[in-house]
Amino acid sequence: MANQQTQLFSSFISAGVTLPNRVVVSPMCEYSSEDGFSNDWHLVHLGSRAVGGAGLLFTEAAAVLPEGRITLNDLGLWKDEHIAGLERIVKFLHGQGARAGVQLAHAGRKAAMSRPWEPERYIPDSEGGWQPVAPSALPFAEHYGKPLALDQAGIDRVIEGFTMAAQRAWVSGFDVVEVHSAHGYLLHEFLSPLSNRRTDAYGGSFDNRIRLLLQVVDAIRRQLPDAVPIWVRISATDWAEGGWDLDQSVALAKALKEHAVDLVDVSSGGLVPNVVIPAGPGYQTAFSARIRREARIPTGSVGVITDPAQAEHILRTCQADVVLLARQMLREPYWALHAAEKLGVPAPWPVQYLRAAPPGAQPRKPVAPIPLEEPLKV
Repeated sequence: MANQQTQLFSSFISAGVTLPNRVVVSPMCEYSSEDGFSNDWHLVHLGSRAVGGAGLLFTEAAAVLPEGRITLNDLGLWKDEHIAGLERIVKFLHGQGARAGVQLAHAGRKAAMSRPWEPERYIPDSEGGWQPVAPSALPFAEHYGKPLALDQAGIDRVIEGFTMAAQRAWVSGFDVVEVHSAHGYLLHEFLSPLSNRRTDAYGGSFDNRIRLLLQVVDAIRRQLPDAVPIWVRISATDWAEGGWDLDQSVALAKALKEHAVDLVDVSSGGLVPNVVIPAGPGYQTAFSARIRREARIPTGSVGVITDPAQAEHILRTCQADVVLLARQMLREPYWALHAAEKLGVPAPWPVQYLRAAPPGAQPRKPVAPIPLEEPLKV
Protein backbone atom coordinates (compact mmCIF):
# COMPACT_ATOMS: atom_id res chain seq x y z
CA MET A 1 0.00 0.00 0.00
CA ALA A 2 3.03 2.30 -0.09
CA ASN A 3 2.89 5.38 -2.26
CA GLN A 4 6.35 5.78 -3.80
CA GLN A 5 5.74 9.51 -4.14
CA THR A 6 5.44 9.76 -0.36
CA GLN A 7 8.70 8.95 1.39
CA LEU A 8 7.18 8.55 4.84
CA PHE A 9 5.00 5.70 3.64
CA SER A 10 7.51 4.03 1.36
CA SER A 11 9.10 0.81 2.55
CA PHE A 12 12.61 0.73 4.00
CA ILE A 13 14.96 -2.25 3.91
CA SER A 14 17.47 -2.75 6.71
CA ALA A 15 19.61 -5.87 6.30
CA GLY A 16 17.04 -8.63 5.67
CA VAL A 17 14.06 -6.80 7.17
CA THR A 18 11.60 -4.65 5.26
CA LEU A 19 9.73 -1.98 7.20
CA PRO A 20 6.28 -1.24 5.70
CA ASN A 21 6.84 2.48 6.27
CA ARG A 22 9.39 4.81 7.83
CA VAL A 23 7.43 5.75 10.95
CA VAL A 24 9.27 4.35 13.96
CA VAL A 25 8.11 4.40 17.58
CA SER A 26 11.15 5.48 19.57
CA PRO A 27 12.19 3.58 22.72
CA MET A 28 10.42 5.18 25.69
CA CYS A 29 10.98 3.94 29.23
CA GLU A 30 7.74 3.04 31.00
CA TYR A 31 9.24 2.07 34.38
CA SER A 32 6.44 -0.44 34.87
CA SER A 33 8.20 -3.81 35.13
CA GLU A 34 8.84 -6.05 38.10
CA ASP A 35 12.15 -7.93 37.98
CA GLY A 36 12.49 -6.97 34.31
CA PHE A 37 9.31 -8.72 33.14
CA SER A 38 7.02 -7.24 30.51
CA ASN A 39 3.32 -7.19 31.28
CA ASP A 40 -0.04 -5.99 29.98
CA TRP A 41 1.08 -2.36 30.12
CA HIS A 42 3.85 -3.03 27.61
CA LEU A 43 1.53 -5.02 25.37
CA VAL A 44 -1.04 -2.21 25.28
CA HIS A 45 1.56 0.57 25.00
CA LEU A 46 3.28 -0.98 21.97
CA GLY A 47 0.23 -2.76 20.60
CA SER A 48 -1.89 0.37 20.37
CA ARG A 49 0.76 2.13 18.32
CA ALA A 50 1.04 -0.88 16.03
CA VAL A 51 -2.72 -0.72 15.52
CA GLY A 52 -2.07 2.97 14.84
CA GLY A 53 0.05 2.15 11.80
CA ALA A 54 3.71 2.58 12.81
CA GLY A 55 6.11 0.51 10.70
CA LEU A 56 8.57 -0.36 13.48
CA LEU A 57 8.09 -0.22 17.23
CA PHE A 58 10.91 -0.32 19.75
CA THR A 59 10.58 -1.52 23.29
CA GLU A 60 11.88 0.75 25.97
CA ALA A 61 15.50 0.24 26.97
CA ALA A 62 15.79 -3.39 28.05
CA ALA A 63 18.54 -3.92 30.61
CA VAL A 64 21.10 -6.54 29.65
CA LEU A 65 22.09 -7.06 33.29
CA PRO A 66 20.08 -6.47 36.48
CA GLU A 67 22.57 -3.81 37.58
CA GLY A 68 22.14 -2.17 34.17
CA ARG A 69 18.67 -0.91 35.03
CA ILE A 70 17.95 2.79 35.45
CA THR A 71 15.31 1.98 38.07
CA LEU A 72 13.99 -1.09 39.84
CA ASN A 73 11.11 -1.08 37.34
CA ASP A 74 13.00 -1.24 34.03
CA LEU A 75 12.30 -3.81 31.36
CA GLY A 76 14.94 -6.54 31.13
CA LEU A 77 16.42 -9.25 28.94
CA TRP A 78 19.05 -10.60 31.31
CA LYS A 79 17.43 -14.01 31.81
CA ASP A 80 15.57 -16.55 29.70
CA GLU A 81 12.38 -16.14 31.70
CA HIS A 82 11.90 -12.70 30.12
CA ILE A 83 11.46 -14.21 26.65
CA ALA A 84 7.86 -15.46 26.89
CA GLY A 85 6.31 -12.09 27.72
CA LEU A 86 8.23 -10.30 24.99
CA GLU A 87 7.40 -13.02 22.47
CA ARG A 88 3.71 -12.39 23.16
CA ILE A 89 4.17 -8.69 22.36
CA VAL A 90 6.19 -9.35 19.21
CA LYS A 91 3.52 -11.70 17.86
CA PHE A 92 0.86 -9.02 18.33
CA LEU A 93 2.97 -6.40 16.53
CA HIS A 94 3.60 -8.78 13.64
CA GLY A 95 -0.11 -9.46 13.47
CA GLN A 96 -0.65 -5.74 12.86
CA GLY A 97 1.79 -5.70 9.96
CA ALA A 98 4.48 -3.95 12.02
CA ARG A 99 8.08 -4.83 12.74
CA ALA A 100 9.32 -5.21 16.32
CA GLY A 101 12.57 -3.78 17.68
CA VAL A 102 14.28 -4.09 21.03
CA GLN A 103 16.71 -1.59 22.49
CA LEU A 104 19.44 -3.21 24.59
CA ALA A 105 20.92 -1.01 27.28
CA HIS A 106 23.06 -0.65 30.37
CA ALA A 107 22.45 2.43 32.53
CA GLY A 108 26.01 2.73 33.85
CA ARG A 109 26.37 5.53 36.38
CA LYS A 110 22.70 6.48 35.96
CA ALA A 111 21.57 3.18 37.49
CA ALA A 112 19.63 2.41 40.68
CA MET A 113 17.56 5.60 40.67
CA SER A 114 13.97 6.41 41.57
CA ARG A 115 11.37 6.64 38.82
CA PRO A 116 10.95 10.07 37.16
CA TRP A 117 7.59 10.81 38.79
CA GLU A 118 9.05 10.14 42.26
CA PRO A 119 11.44 12.38 44.24
CA GLU A 120 14.87 12.05 42.65
CA ARG A 121 17.17 9.86 44.73
CA TYR A 122 19.62 7.00 44.57
CA ILE A 123 18.13 3.68 45.70
CA PRO A 124 20.52 2.02 48.21
CA ASP A 125 21.19 -1.69 48.57
CA SER A 126 18.92 -1.83 51.61
CA GLU A 127 15.95 -0.91 49.39
CA GLY A 128 16.80 -3.24 46.52
CA GLY A 129 19.30 -1.00 44.74
CA TRP A 130 22.85 -1.84 43.73
CA GLN A 131 26.30 -0.43 43.06
CA PRO A 132 26.38 1.53 39.78
CA VAL A 133 29.34 1.02 37.45
CA ALA A 134 30.97 3.31 34.90
CA PRO A 135 34.21 3.81 32.99
CA SER A 136 35.41 6.08 35.79
CA ALA A 137 34.30 6.72 39.37
CA LEU A 138 32.50 9.96 38.52
CA PRO A 139 28.84 10.39 39.57
CA PHE A 140 26.37 11.87 37.11
CA ALA A 141 24.98 14.43 39.58
CA GLU A 142 24.51 15.16 43.26
CA HIS A 143 21.58 12.81 43.88
CA TYR A 144 23.11 9.89 41.96
CA GLY A 145 25.23 7.07 43.34
CA LYS A 146 28.99 7.16 43.00
CA PRO A 147 29.88 4.50 40.42
CA LEU A 148 32.58 1.89 40.63
CA ALA A 149 35.06 2.05 37.76
CA LEU A 150 34.82 -1.16 35.75
CA ASP A 151 37.80 -3.49 35.66
CA GLN A 152 38.40 -5.90 32.77
CA ALA A 153 36.24 -8.58 34.37
CA GLY A 154 33.42 -6.07 34.68
CA ILE A 155 33.82 -5.00 31.06
CA ASP A 156 33.74 -8.63 29.95
CA ARG A 157 30.53 -9.11 31.95
CA VAL A 158 28.96 -6.15 30.14
CA ILE A 159 29.89 -7.55 26.72
CA GLU A 160 28.50 -10.96 27.69
CA GLY A 161 25.33 -9.30 28.95
CA PHE A 162 24.71 -7.59 25.61
CA THR A 163 25.55 -10.80 23.76
CA MET A 164 23.14 -13.01 25.67
CA ALA A 165 20.40 -10.37 25.60
CA ALA A 166 20.72 -10.22 21.81
CA GLN A 167 20.31 -14.00 21.64
CA ARG A 168 17.16 -13.77 23.76
CA ALA A 169 15.86 -10.95 21.58
CA TRP A 170 16.19 -13.14 18.50
CA VAL A 171 14.46 -16.08 20.20
CA SER A 172 11.69 -13.65 21.22
CA GLY A 173 11.15 -12.86 17.54
CA PHE A 174 12.41 -9.28 17.36
CA ASP A 175 13.21 -8.04 13.86
CA VAL A 176 15.67 -5.27 14.81
CA VAL A 177 18.19 -5.03 17.66
CA GLU A 178 19.31 -1.56 18.72
CA VAL A 179 22.30 -0.94 20.98
CA HIS A 180 21.79 2.05 23.29
CA SER A 181 24.94 4.16 23.27
CA ALA A 182 23.34 7.54 23.98
CA HIS A 183 21.83 9.75 26.69
CA GLY A 184 24.58 9.32 29.24
CA TYR A 185 24.23 5.58 29.77
CA LEU A 186 27.16 3.18 30.00
CA LEU A 187 28.34 2.88 26.40
CA HIS A 188 27.98 6.65 25.89
CA GLU A 189 29.93 7.17 29.11
CA PHE A 190 32.85 5.31 27.56
CA LEU A 191 32.66 7.49 24.42
CA SER A 192 32.85 10.89 26.10
CA PRO A 193 36.02 12.38 27.62
CA LEU A 194 33.81 14.05 30.23
CA SER A 195 32.89 10.72 31.81
CA ASN A 196 35.80 8.53 30.68
CA ARG A 197 39.07 9.34 32.46
CA ARG A 198 40.61 5.91 32.00
CA THR A 199 44.27 5.43 31.08
CA ASP A 200 44.00 1.84 29.83
CA ALA A 201 42.89 0.45 26.45
CA TYR A 202 39.37 1.84 27.00
CA GLY A 203 40.28 5.48 27.66
CA GLY A 204 42.21 8.45 26.35
CA SER A 205 42.29 8.30 22.57
CA PHE A 206 39.24 8.23 20.31
CA ASP A 207 39.99 4.65 19.25
CA ASN A 208 40.20 3.57 22.87
CA ARG A 209 36.98 5.30 23.89
CA ILE A 210 34.97 3.65 21.10
CA ARG A 211 36.52 0.24 21.75
CA LEU A 212 33.81 -1.11 24.08
CA LEU A 213 30.95 -0.13 21.79
CA LEU A 214 32.64 -1.84 18.83
CA GLN A 215 33.29 -4.94 20.92
CA VAL A 216 29.63 -5.05 21.93
CA VAL A 217 28.50 -4.63 18.33
CA ASP A 218 30.89 -7.33 17.12
CA ALA A 219 29.75 -9.75 19.82
CA ILE A 220 26.09 -9.19 18.94
CA ARG A 221 26.75 -9.51 15.21
CA ARG A 222 28.41 -12.90 15.77
CA GLN A 223 25.28 -14.16 17.51
CA LEU A 224 22.55 -12.97 15.16
CA PRO A 225 21.57 -14.09 11.66
CA ASP A 226 22.77 -11.66 9.01
CA ALA A 227 19.12 -10.90 8.23
CA VAL A 228 18.65 -9.22 11.63
CA PRO A 229 19.71 -5.57 11.42
CA ILE A 230 21.72 -3.96 14.19
CA TRP A 231 21.03 -0.30 14.86
CA VAL A 232 22.98 1.90 17.28
CA ARG A 233 21.56 4.95 19.02
CA ILE A 234 24.11 7.66 19.75
CA SER A 235 24.11 11.14 21.19
CA ALA A 236 25.69 13.20 18.42
CA THR A 237 26.88 15.80 20.92
CA ASP A 238 27.06 16.24 24.68
CA TRP A 239 26.26 19.95 24.23
CA ALA A 240 29.20 20.56 26.58
CA GLU A 241 32.70 21.91 26.02
CA GLY A 242 35.34 19.19 25.91
CA GLY A 243 32.76 16.44 25.47
CA TRP A 244 31.63 14.13 22.70
CA ASP A 245 30.76 16.09 19.55
CA LEU A 246 29.49 15.77 16.00
CA ASP A 247 32.93 15.33 14.42
CA GLN A 248 33.55 12.32 16.66
CA SER A 249 30.06 11.03 15.89
CA VAL A 250 30.79 11.05 12.17
CA ALA A 251 34.03 9.16 12.77
CA LEU A 252 32.22 6.69 15.01
CA ALA A 253 29.52 6.14 12.39
CA LYS A 254 32.20 5.27 9.82
CA ALA A 255 33.63 2.72 12.24
CA LEU A 256 30.19 1.30 13.02
CA LYS A 257 29.55 0.80 9.31
CA GLU A 258 32.78 -1.18 9.05
CA HIS A 259 31.54 -3.33 11.93
CA ALA A 260 28.31 -4.27 10.13
CA VAL A 261 25.97 -1.82 11.83
CA ASP A 262 23.00 -1.14 9.57
CA LEU A 263 21.71 2.24 10.83
CA VAL A 264 22.73 4.98 13.27
CA ASP A 265 19.84 6.38 15.30
CA VAL A 266 20.88 9.96 16.05
CA SER A 267 19.88 11.75 19.23
CA SER A 268 21.91 14.03 21.52
CA GLY A 269 22.67 15.01 25.10
CA GLY A 270 22.15 13.23 28.40
CA LEU A 271 25.75 12.79 29.51
CA VAL A 272 26.04 15.72 31.90
CA PRO A 273 23.36 17.72 33.73
CA ASN A 274 22.49 21.39 33.39
CA VAL A 275 23.50 21.85 29.76
CA VAL A 276 21.56 24.21 27.49
CA ILE A 277 19.99 22.31 24.60
CA PRO A 278 18.30 24.38 21.87
CA ALA A 279 15.39 21.97 21.54
CA GLY A 280 12.77 22.69 18.92
CA PRO A 281 11.12 21.09 15.89
CA GLY A 282 13.67 18.89 14.14
CA TYR A 283 16.56 20.27 16.19
CA GLN A 284 18.61 17.10 15.71
CA THR A 285 18.02 16.50 12.01
CA ALA A 286 21.20 18.33 10.98
CA PHE A 287 23.17 15.76 12.99
CA SER A 288 21.59 12.77 11.28
CA ALA A 289 21.97 14.49 7.89
CA ARG A 290 25.70 15.06 8.28
CA ILE A 291 26.35 11.55 9.61
CA ARG A 292 24.34 10.07 6.74
CA ARG A 293 26.18 12.16 4.16
CA GLU A 294 29.74 11.79 5.42
CA ALA A 295 29.69 8.28 6.90
CA ARG A 296 27.49 6.96 4.08
CA ILE A 297 25.35 4.96 6.47
CA PRO A 298 21.55 5.06 6.88
CA THR A 299 20.38 7.20 9.78
CA GLY A 300 17.30 7.79 11.87
CA SER A 301 16.32 11.20 13.20
CA VAL A 302 14.47 11.82 16.46
CA GLY A 303 13.49 14.87 18.49
CA VAL A 304 10.36 17.05 18.33
CA ILE A 305 9.10 15.48 15.12
CA THR A 306 5.35 16.00 15.32
CA ASP A 307 3.86 16.95 11.96
CA PRO A 308 3.46 14.63 8.93
CA ALA A 309 4.72 17.29 6.51
CA GLN A 310 7.76 17.85 8.72
CA ALA A 311 8.52 14.12 8.79
CA GLU A 312 8.09 13.89 5.02
CA HIS A 313 10.45 16.85 4.53
CA ILE A 314 13.16 15.22 6.67
CA LEU A 315 13.09 12.14 4.46
CA ARG A 316 12.74 13.95 1.12
CA THR A 317 15.72 16.19 1.86
CA CYS A 318 17.86 13.16 2.79
CA GLN A 319 18.35 14.21 6.41
CA ALA A 320 17.49 10.68 7.52
CA ASP A 321 16.13 7.38 6.27
CA VAL A 322 13.56 6.88 9.02
CA VAL A 323 11.96 9.16 11.58
CA LEU A 324 11.48 8.19 15.21
CA LEU A 325 8.66 9.68 17.25
CA ALA A 326 8.48 9.56 21.03
CA ARG A 327 6.32 12.04 22.94
CA GLN A 328 4.08 12.68 19.95
CA MET A 329 3.28 8.96 19.96
CA LEU A 330 2.29 9.23 23.61
CA ARG A 331 -0.12 12.01 22.71
CA GLU A 332 -1.37 10.36 19.52
CA PRO A 333 -0.95 6.56 19.28
CA TYR A 334 -2.62 6.53 15.84
CA TRP A 335 -0.30 9.22 14.48
CA ALA A 336 0.79 7.10 11.50
CA LEU A 337 -2.76 6.50 10.28
CA HIS A 338 -3.62 10.18 10.67
CA ALA A 339 -0.39 11.15 8.89
CA ALA A 340 -1.16 8.86 5.97
CA GLU A 341 -4.58 10.43 5.57
CA LYS A 342 -3.11 13.96 5.67
CA LEU A 343 -0.50 13.01 3.05
CA GLY A 344 -3.07 11.27 0.86
CA VAL A 345 -1.64 7.78 1.27
CA PRO A 346 -4.05 4.80 1.35
CA ALA A 347 -2.49 3.15 4.40
CA PRO A 348 -3.77 -0.29 5.42
CA TRP A 349 -6.10 -0.43 8.44
CA PRO A 350 -6.88 -3.22 10.92
CA VAL A 351 -9.80 -5.20 9.55
CA GLN A 352 -11.66 -4.61 12.81
CA TYR A 353 -11.55 -0.84 12.20
CA LEU A 354 -12.22 -0.70 8.46
CA ARG A 355 -15.69 0.74 8.99
CA ALA A 356 -14.01 3.90 10.32
CA ALA A 357 -11.25 4.04 7.68
CA PRO A 358 -11.02 6.53 4.80
CA PRO A 359 -12.59 5.41 1.51
CA GLY A 360 -10.44 2.92 -0.35
CA ALA A 361 -8.50 1.67 2.69
CA GLN A 362 -7.48 -1.96 2.49
CA PRO A 363 -7.23 -4.48 5.34
CA ARG A 364 -3.86 -4.80 6.99
CA LYS A 365 -1.83 -7.97 6.51
CA PRO A 366 0.48 -9.54 9.10
CA VAL A 367 4.22 -9.73 8.49
CA ALA A 368 6.22 -12.93 8.65
CA PRO A 369 8.82 -13.18 11.42
CA ILE A 370 12.44 -13.95 10.65
CA PRO A 371 12.75 -17.78 10.67
CA LEU A 372 14.27 -19.20 13.85
CA GLU A 373 15.58 -22.36 12.16
CA GLU A 374 19.01 -20.82 11.54
CA PRO A 375 21.30 -21.93 14.40
CA LEU A 376 22.85 -19.41 16.74
CA LYS A 377 26.33 -18.37 15.71
CA VAL A 378 29.24 -19.18 17.99
